Amino acid sequence: MDRIIHATAAEGLVKMEVLTARDAVERARVIHGCAPTACAALGRTLCAASLLGNMLKEDNGTVTIRINGGGPIGSITAVSDSKGNVRGYADRPQTDLPLRADGKLDVGGAVGKDGTITVSKDIGLKEPYIGSVELVSGEIAEDFTNYLMVSEQVASASALGVLVDTDCSVKAAGGFLVQLMPGAGDELITKLEDNIFLMDALTTVLSEDGPEELFRQVLKGLEYHIVGTDAIAYKCYCSEERVLVAVSCIENEELKSLFADGKTIEVSCQFCDRVYSIGPEKMKEYILSKKEKDIN
Repeated sequence: MDRIIHATAAEGLVKMEVLTARDAVERARVIHGCAPTACAALGRTLCAASLLGNMLKEDNGTVTIRINGGGPIGSITAVSDSKGNVRGYADRPQTDLPLRADGKLDVGGAVGKDGTITVSKDIGLKEPYIGSVELVSGEIAEDFTNYLMVSEQVASASALGVLVDTDCSVKAAGGFLVQLMPGAGDELITKLEDNIFLMDALTTVLSEDGPEELFRQVLKGLEYHIVGTDAIAYKCYCSEERVLVAVSCIENEELKSLFADGKTIEVSCQFCDRVYSIGPEKMKEYILSKKEKDIN
C-alpha cells in the first residue's frame, strides 16, 4: 500500500517523512505510456509533490510542481492534494535515453538543467503562493531540496527514486524528506549528513527492506518515534461537470464554431487521459441550468 510515514527524532529537532509510492507511479506509467527514463522523471516529481502536499494544513489545499529544464522530456507537472494523493504528466512521456555510465537511468539528461522548478501552493487565498528557483541538476531530488532551502528557507535533505523493472513496470518508487527545526546544532546536522551519505541506495531499500528501514538508516544513532501514517494514491479529480465548466468559459463566437453543424467535441484529461464527449445539446443544457441557478 502506498503511504507516507511520519516520524520525529532528537526530541523534536528533526522531522522525517518516508513515502512509498510504487502503485501511484505505476498507475501514471500505464496511463501515459511512459518509457523508463520518462517514468523515473515523472515518478520522482510525483513523489516530491506528494510529500509537499501532505504537509499542507488546509484540507482543500493543493500543491503543483512544474519542472522544465530544456531537456527532451519537456515540462513535467505534478499536483497533490493535502493528503498526498497525486496526479501528473510529462509533455513527452516516450522520452528514453541510454543508461548513464553508472548504469542508472539518465533523468538529468531527459529533464535538462537549463530552467526552473516552480512550486505553487493554493491554500484558499485570493492568490496562490508561487516560488521558483533555477534547477541544479535536473535529477529532481537535488532540485527539490534546493527549492526548499532557497525559496522556503527550510533546512532539508531529500531523496527520490523510481526503480523500473526489466519489463518496464515500476518495481519500487518513493523517497524521504528530512527537515531540521530551529535549534538544531551543527553536530546533529553532521550526523544526519553522514548517515545519508552512508545509507544504501534508496530504491534498493524500498524494494528489499521496506520504508521503515529508511528511518533506521537515516536516523541512525538518534532516538526516533513514528507518529503517523497516511495512505496515498494516484488520484484524478476530473469530471464531466468540470469539463463543462471549462468549455463554457470559451468566448461565445468560438463556442458556436466548435459546435457548428451539431458536432460533438472531445476533451481529454491531461492527468488520466479520460476522454469526455460534449455535444451542443449537453452544452446548451448546462449553460441554461447554470443561468437558472444564478437567477435563483
